[in-house]
Order: sequence, then C-alpha cells, then structure tokens
Amino acid sequence: MLNVSTRCLKIVAGLIWFTGALVLVVKGGSLLAEAYILRSELHWPWLAVVSGLALGFLQAKLVFINSCRKNLDRISKLERPKLWQFFTTKFFVMLVAMILVGATLSRLAHRNYPFLLSVAVLDLSIATALLASSYVFWKHGDSFNIYAA
Repeated sequence: MLNVSTRCLKIVAGLIWFTGALVLVVKGGSLLAEAYILRSELHWPWLAVVSGLALGFLQAKLVFINSCRKNLDRISKLERPKLWQFFTTKFFVMLVAMILVGATLSRLAHRNYPFLLSVAVLDLSIATALLASSYVFWKHGDSFNIYAA
C-alpha cells in the first residue's frame, strides 16, 4: 500500500528540503524586520544576515551536503519504497523537535532585540544550509529529469 518509485521519494525529499529553506528565510526575515522596527538606528541586522549566510554555507559544506547524499543513497537502496520513506524515522523526530524549538525561540524573542537577531541568525543559517545543499537533490541521477521514466 502506498508504494512509490525511488524517483518519487527523491523528488518529495528535495521539495520538502527546499520548502523548509523557504519557510526559514521568511521566518528569519520577519524576525529581522521586527528587530529593525525596534531599533532602526542600529545596523546589527545586516551583520545578522552576513553571519547567517556565512554559518549556513559552512553548515552546508560540513553537514548538510553529506546528509543529502546519504539520504538519496538510502532511498536508492529501498526495495519497495513507501511514500513516507523519503526521510528516516529519526529524521522526522528531529524535524518535529527542531520545529518546536524554533517556534518557541521565535515566540520568546519578540520585543527582545538581541534575542531577535540571534534567532534570525539561526534561522538564516539553517535556511542557507538547506538551500546550498539542495543542489544535491537536483543533481542526483535523474530525480528531476522530466524525461526519466
């Protein structure tokens, strides 16, 4: 029941990976906007953006790219792939935990300038790492080749 191709799982994994990045860009941007409204005379939000980008590219290189490759290799080895197997159970548990922690941090950061910037750096660094590593999904075999069977 709910058997799918490995190609389908790779596409779903890539789309969710990319969607997570977009959500974090929007979330981080809204935190930066709130920080700017609180203290528009300060230039710390720009440093937060640069820091988030730099940390994100580092995370992509050191962790996320290898994680993407391992997941795609794992998917390729599935004999009877099911729709929910685009990520491992462990990854889903970690994802839920990260979402809950991120939402809590964002809620706690409101009206606190340094906290807003810190959470924005965290969100932007993870978003950058997700975006920078997402090329692995797009380049991996024929996952996104529209002519592949």
